[in-house]
Amino acid sequence: MSDSSKLTIGGAVDWELAATVGAKLARPAPATTDYTRDQAVAQLAELARRAEQPVREVTGLNEGADITEARVVDRPQWVRAATGSMRVMTGGGDTPGGFLTSKLTGAQTGAVLAFISSGILGQYDPFGVSGGELLLVYPNVIAVERQLQVDPTDFRFWVCLHEVTHRVQFRANPWLAEHMSSSLATLTHDAGEQVGEVVGRLAAYVRDQRKGGVAEQNPGGVVGLLRAVQAEPQRQALDRLLVLGTLLEGHAEHVMDAVGPAVVPSVATIRARFDHRRQRKQPPLQRIIRALLGFEAKMNQYTRGKAFVDEVVGRVGMARFNTIWTSAQTLPLPPEIEEPQRWIDRVL
Repeated sequence: MSDSSKLTIGGAVDWELAATVGAKLARPAPATTDYTRDQAVAQLAELARRAEQPVREVTGLNEGADITEARVVDRPQWVRAATGSMRVMTGGGDTPGGFLTSKLTGAQTGAVLAFISSGILGQYDPFGVSGGELLLVYPNVIAVERQLQVDPTDFRFWVCLHEVTHRVQFRANPWLAEHMSSSLATLTHDAGEQVGEVVGRLAAYVRDQRKGGVAEQNPGGVVGLLRAVQAEPQRQALDRLLVLGTLLEGHAEHVMDAVGPAVVPSVATIRARFDHRRQRKQPPLQRIIRALLGFEAKMNQYTRGKAFVDEVVGRVGMARFNTIWTSAQTLPLPPEIEEPQRWIDRVL
């Protein structure tokens, strides 16, 4: 990513403070013996290696490189990795902007990451160490498998299938990381607009919400609010990121279910209980926090993305579906997520 395309917010965050605050605020891990912890760490690392081959076979995405090791981390370690990745994405250097602003924003960022750290099971970070790193958060995996009362080995393998799919997606298609970073750069770029223009768009959004006339392409909720205050280039960048996230998550969900029955004996039970957990009601305060941090949009991505991938693969097969990874032009457009046949007609 060139200097001119780096995000404008990077210099406004004290990333070291964000990492320190986030690590300190992260909730304690569930109580485990040293044996249970060490066994979970070792098994997750091994299952991440084992998951690679079946994922490559089912997806047809195989860049031929050696299988890289996953890094199994606790919650504070995930926070530190996440701040490092965000620093790279945003072009944040060692000399932040205004002292007070950077400290305040750093503390806020750390608090947000601390909240997320107790729920994330794993992630592939395309901006991490050596151009990409797979992280698995073992305290959260242990907590969820206990909550769901499922076979630990099966659940851990199931989680690895999802996260390894993301690793395969990015390693087989290196242009995806640049596409993501350039969209992020546009999304956070200062458009130089007058405050009055932003307020005017926000007022129009509120009027539409009251009338119940929000268009499909400008949905309600946090995403709708973001779109309401953005200029057109930022709206388009947000749409690209939302569509890409929906595709990546839906594809990983499809692969989990396609590979699962062959290698995860209790996959049907795990899927049913995990989906029920996603849909259960949260306490009011937690629902508000989750909405503000985009968790509900994330859950929607899993469902809509999987439906899209399931339908396209069912109609044309995985080999032809993989045309989707050719370039940014072959990715689905926002309306095509809901109507997969439109993508098939346009691209295939």
